[in-house]
Amino acid sequence: MIDPVRQRELRQAIEALYFGYRAFTALPDEILAERGLGRTHHRILYFVCRDAGISVGELLGLLRISKQAAHRPLRELERDGLIAVAPDPHDRRVRRLSPTEDGRELEARLSASQMRMLEATFGACGAGAEREWHRVMTRLRQEADGARAL
Repeated sequence: MIDPVRQRELRQAIEALYFGYRAFTALPDEILAERGLGRTHHRILYFVCRDAGISVGELLGLLRISKQAAHRPLRELERDGLIAVAPDPHDRRVRRLSPTEDGRELEARLSASQMRMLEATFGACGAGAEREWHRVMTRLRQEADGARAL
């Protein structure tokens, strides 16, 4: 059992993460809403732009979402001309995803707003803040990956 003082501190950390994430996603959410898109579209577009030619299966594994959860957003991104879907040249059962020019432009706009926020925040927090933030985020990811492996 975690002692009450530590519980308060950890709840403050939870709230900081919640409100920080809300601030981090606010502007991209507005930009996406103008197009009738949401955060799932953003995550998909981000990783398709980072790894053009990624297969649908690889993307699902990376995002840890089901085919069912990805179906509609993928279809909408393709319909809106933001991603292109093509069969793999060696295995036609595999579908490969690539960003279109419009998709790259939208993703760049979304990520630019978040990079500016991170740049300003890391700068305001002083030397070592970015390195420590990466350590914490990496550790959280490792914890989640370890829990899934069990």
